[in-house]
Amino acid sequence: MSAPVVIVGTGLAGYNLAREFRKLDSETPLLLITADDGRSYSKPMLSTGFAKNKDADGLSMAEPGAMAEQLKAEVRTHTRISGIDAGHKQLWIGEEAVPYRDLVLGWGAEVIRVPVEGDADDAIFSINDLEDYARFRTAAAGKQRVLLLGAGLIGCEFANDLSLGGYQVELVAPCEQVMPGLLHPAAAAAVQAGLEGLGARFHLGPVLASLNHQGDVLEAHLSDGTLIECDLVLSAVGLRPRIELAAAAGLAVNRGVVVDRQLRTSHANIYALGDCAEVDGINLLYVMPLMTSARALAQTLAGTPTAVSYGPMPVTVKTPVCPLVVSPPPRGLQGEWSVEGSGADIKALCHDSSGALLGYALTGTAVQDKLALNKLLPALLA
Repeated sequence: MSAPVVIVGTGLAGYNLAREFRKLDSETPLLLITADDGRSYSKPMLSTGFAKNKDADGLSMAEPGAMAEQLKAEVRTHTRISGIDAGHKQLWIGEEAVPYRDLVLGWGAEVIRVPVEGDADDAIFSINDLEDYARFRTAAAGKQRVLLLGAGLIGCEFANDLSLGGYQVELVAPCEQVMPGLLHPAAAAAVQAGLEGLGARFHLGPVLASLNHQGDVLEAHLSDGTLIECDLVLSAVGLRPRIELAAAAGLAVNRGVVVDRQLRTSHANIYALGDCAEVDGINLLYVMPLMTSARALAQTLAGTPTAVSYGPMPVTVKTPVCPLVVSPPPRGLQGEWSVEGSGADIKALCHDSSGALLGYALTGTAVQDKLALNKLLPALLA
């Protein structure tokens, strides 16, 4: 029997690549390996579950057995890769050697953990997969006050979702505005005001210095001296592409696993896509580039080498209290921002010196302009 195409990871990257590949090749053996339980789900839905009152089972779309049957593949769950032997085209699971024809790394990104002093480290949760969501939901049952670390995209989405789910949310982040680096300040102010309207409270500037159990509650001491009593803590301070095993195998890494436009790593027959991949210098932790990459890589694996192209990649942020779509200017391009609107309805546009649109941030009713504006945006990878 010939060596299989092996995909490490069964998130959106792994399963979508497998689906696209099977449309083109129904016979080549296919093996998917995952450290989690292998259920198919959409990761962006993890920050919508409380408002919809859905537990982890409610967010799951298919069990691993059903996925294996659908994909005519073997799916190995709760299995961790211990090493990659690129020279012999095999990977290691403990003492077991698994050969591959082609290997695809789709193992995503890991949460950044910030050390916090005190005795309540066990009360700090993060949500990066369906099992994490299940653990947090169990811990949050019957509780009321959630301290959220981080005011980036994911932190704001969770603030909206938990507030709609009936929780009192306080956000702590060492920044001057929500989603710094992603949003124009006017759009950030609109989103923050919307979340405050739901009852969320913001502490922008300080960090969580210590967290301690005090009877049935937690005492959170911020670096500016503020004391917040809460029931549990959700950390959403960011994600870091998983690169350690790739680096140990001798693959080129930077912020992510370095790949070319065909998603090939520095070693033949090994590819990467999704959150762990740095494509031609760009590492985007969003769904649209992931789906585009899955379609291109499926063609390559099926025998038609295909370079990935990124058109405009606007990001829709799930803050329904203040709808938000943002398309940051491409790296290396400078422009001037102009702002129209007020309150919740902000249209911030970035143009270069010739008047060409480079990016935008739209909130509230201004999001209705996104389709027209998308046609004017430059491609990220032409």
